[in-house]
Amino acid sequence: MKQADDKNKPLVSIITPSYNQGKFIEDTIRSVLSQDYTNVEYIVIDGGSTDNTVDILKKYEGKFKWISEKDKGQSDAINKGFKMAKGDILAWLNSDDTYLQGAISKVADFFQTHPDTGAVYGKTHFIDEAGKIVGQYPTEPFDFKRLAVFNFICQPSMFFKKIVWNEIGGLDMNLNYSMDYDLWIKIVRRFRVEYFNEFLSTYRLHTESKTISDIHALKNNEECLKTVMKLYNWAPANRVYGYYYYLVKNNIPSCFSKLKFIMFPIVFIVSLVAYLRINKGVNLKDLKMLRPSYIKKMINGWEFKNLLR
Repeated sequence: MKQADDKNKPLVSIITPSYNQGKFIEDTIRSVLSQDYTNVEYIVIDGGSTDNTVDILKKYEGKFKWISEKDKGQSDAINKGFKMAKGDILAWLNSDDTYLQGAISKVADFFQTHPDTGAVYGKTHFIDEAGKIVGQYPTEPFDFKRLAVFNFICQPSMFFKKIVWNEIGGLDMNLNYSMDYDLWIKIVRRFRVEYFNEFLSTYRLHTESKTISDIHALKNNEECLKTVMKLYNWAPANRVYGYYYYLVKNNIPSCFSKLKFIMFPIVFIVSLVAYLRINKGVNLKDLKMLRPSYIKKMINGWEFKNLLR
């Protein structure tokens, strides 16, 4: 992928962890190979897919590095990929997401003009299974305290320097859902992070996505809550409510979980008791979240679709 005119530009290594995403992975691959920035090292780490993923990878033999073997999950695949990577700038792109044209060149230029920056993140479109834009991730300018309450950094639009990755030590192998969120918090505590106010990627929402399934949402909210408690020593009210919302929803008959007048009071009481127990009282930072918009989300349901802009 290297060309002579890129010899003075940083090498960017992109890792794609993959497992049985043959339906989408070719879009992901093409979005990387079609970038106008040529000094790119692309590595696909497949976990031994049993669908048509390997056949698709073979179609592009010689255009990028790839392996297909059993691993210990997504975090393991990403860690494995970055151990192979030689780039100065790193990122991972999941096998159902894509980069927008020009994304990598914009990021590389940003790092060159902002040499003190350890990581940079941009904006992201949500797309459906067919690739149609259906919304945007609610990205926000960087704010360390705000990051405890809401992960405004969307994973496919996050890039960081290799020295940052090496110092952090990679993804926590004990996490299956919030490993990116855990990494962001660890990065921002030690390095300068900048917000790049442009769209860089797409994030695909589909039936198998970890983002929109109820059981995945429960596990994701649980891991995010534990991550914040560990790294901030604080359990934000919305994090507690989100976890107990899905805990209740997954443990009562579906006919009741669809009724707001039943769900809201149950979840509110359960999460309030848990919040007071965990925080040993009320944290003043949580009182600032008692805005009409948050109360409306609590009443309407904590589903992903209701949390989008």
